[in-house]
Amino acid sequence: MSKQTRFSPEVQERAVRMVMESRDQYESQWAAIESIAGKIGCTAETLRRWVRQHERDSGQREGMTTAEAKRIKDLEREVKELRRANEILKLASAFFAQAELDRRLK
Repeated sequence: MSKQTRFSPEVQERAVRMVMESRDQYESQWAAIESIAGKIGCTAETLRRWVRQHERDSGQREGMTTAEAKRIKDLEREVKELRRANEILKLASAFFAQAELDRRLK
């Protein structure tokens, strides 16, 4: 069973900043990531993902930014809610239409 530790946004930003600032002191970015990850207590892969996301957010790398991902998630949630509301309205409409037909026959 794996232990999942959440790091605060401040810790994430600081770790990414440390990687960006100390990149020249290491032979590669990965070497900097491995060194700094050990210091802050996260895995190198976790820090690498934070660095890649920072690069996408700042326009240094292709891909979906954090703001775009949040917007898509919000839009998908809204679509889901609207579909649920439409389904409820369809059922209510059918119910009242059937009730109207039953009332006329009596």
